[in-house]
Formats: sequence, C-alpha cells, structure tokens
Amino acid sequence: MNIALIAHDTKKELMVQFCIAYRGVLSQHNLCATATTGKLISEAAGLNVFRFLSSAQGGDQQIAARIACNEVDLLLFFRDSIASSSENQSSELNLLRLCDSHNIPMATNIATAEVLIHGLERGDLDWRDIIRTPFN
Repeated sequence: MNIALIAHDTKKELMVQFCIAYRGVLSQHNLCATATTGKLISEAAGLNVFRFLSSAQGGDQQIAARIACNEVDLLLFFRDSIASSSENQSSELNLLRLCDSHNIPMATNIATAEVLIHGLERGDLDWRDIIRTPFN
C-alpha cells in the first residue's frame, strides 16, 4: 500500500509518535510525506519515507496529484482545525474532496488513524490493490 502522511505543525510530534508506535505495520508499506513531516518520521521512527516538498512549497499539492492519479491508498492527515488558516483550508478541502472522489481511506485525527492502521494490519484495505490503476 502507498500511504501518504501529512501533519500540521502542531500535530507533527503526534504523527511522529504514531509512526513510532505503528512502525511494524508502516514498515511493510510505501510511505510518502511532506518534507518536514517525512524528515521527522524518518529520523525518529527509522522508516523509509519518500519526501515531497514542504506544504508551503506545494507538497500538499504534490500528494493531491498522486491521490488524483489513484497512486495513494491511504491518507493520514493530522490536522489542527483551530490553527488552520483560510488560505490553507482550500488546499486541505481539496485533499479531502479528492480522497472522497477516489475512495481513498483517510484519517484526519489520531482516533481515526488508529482504526485505519488496525484495519490495514488485518487486511481490511486490501481491496485497494484491486482498484488501483496500474501504469503501463
């Protein structure tokens, strides 16, 4: 599975702790993240994470493009809805809309992420392998 990881600044440490706790599950999958989040996860959890640009430089949009091309199977996006600025909200809503449009399971908080990671571990998300569009 291809898993995208994004975290607002106030949620980065929570994302790192989550990835450390679920390192065993996450290590079996392809991970990508925005630059800072990916660096923190890679250093703290020892996971191999492909890093896009930072969110400010368009990393969210790079991940959105992968979602639009059906190249992401799961999005973990730890959001700080209180600190989110209006300029970032359109980018965030675009990510959420794309996940809805392409039936990509998504978590926007740690509670939902825990449910999805346990489902991933059990094989509940294996249906993504069937519907993912292969490149020729």
